[in-house]
Amino acid sequence: MAEHELKISGLTKHYGKTLALDEVNLTVQTGICGLLGPNGAGKSTLINLITDNVKRETGSILWDGNEILKMGAGFRRILGYMPQQQGYYADWDAEDFLVYMARLKGAGRTEARKRSGELLAEVGLSDVRRDRIGSFSGGMKQRLLFAQSLISDPQLLILDEPTAGIDPSERIFIRNYISQVAGGRIVLLATHIVSDIEAIADRIIILKAGRILRYETPETLTEELRGEVFESEVPLEKLPEIYRRCQVSNERRCGTGMLVRTIGRETGLALGGREAEPGLEDVYLRYFPNERR
Repeated sequence: MAEHELKISGLTKHYGKTLALDEVNLTVQTGICGLLGPNGAGKSTLINLITDNVKRETGSILWDGNEILKMGAGFRRILGYMPQQQGYYADWDAEDFLVYMARLKGAGRTEARKRSGELLAEVGLSDVRRDRIGSFSGGMKQRLLFAQSLISDPQLLILDEPTAGIDPSERIFIRNYISQVAGGRIVLLATHIVSDIEAIADRIIILKAGRILRYETPETLTEELRGEVFESEVPLEKLPEIYRRCQVSNERRCGTGMLVRTIGRETGLALGGREAEPGLEDVYLRYFPNERR
């Protein structure tokens, strides 16, 4: 199975006076790479530059050593893209939409129809292939949007918030399907939903204010917090004080009080807590403490 490489060097982008990306340098190889950060971190801007939907100011983007701007249509053929926003002609049916997308990618009529049928079956939409897209639920639309990103069997698959705004069962389906189709591809998965990438990502990019803070395996990131995550039972009346003093990553009812999960050894011990196994949500709180307040 061929290995691929996406290499980004010195990538910068402004929107007016706002710096969206600041000299980003990154090398991504075959596997699932989670792009993690809050809204406004620069995730969508990075994706739009990789897909060449917006013009870059400085820097280069190389696919297997070739500048994507020079590859032109050749790069678009190996690229699959699922945008954050659903954009459909509501009166089209699902099969015609996929056939249309396949034809845009250069497939012949027979090939386009065959590939569309295969993907509709894989995402569980065969029974509604002739239904109007406008009648679909949000989760069904997301599955169809995911299917179109795979229509050309891409080597580079970019997914921008693929599970945003859908129910848990649909989210699990899409997350599992991403894992199933990832073999032999580079999959770049941008999200602010930590659970979407915790179980399936090989590596994680942490992006904040247009800069890459970390690029590591999930195991490395969580191991760095070992000994810093605590769970403590506290009475309800103490919660306001806990919020002021501690980084709280989670909480749930426990008897007459709350079981509070905090980051920081000193505060955890002061609360009389017990050490807990760190997770990716704890890592997220470490880098984005204000997101949970």
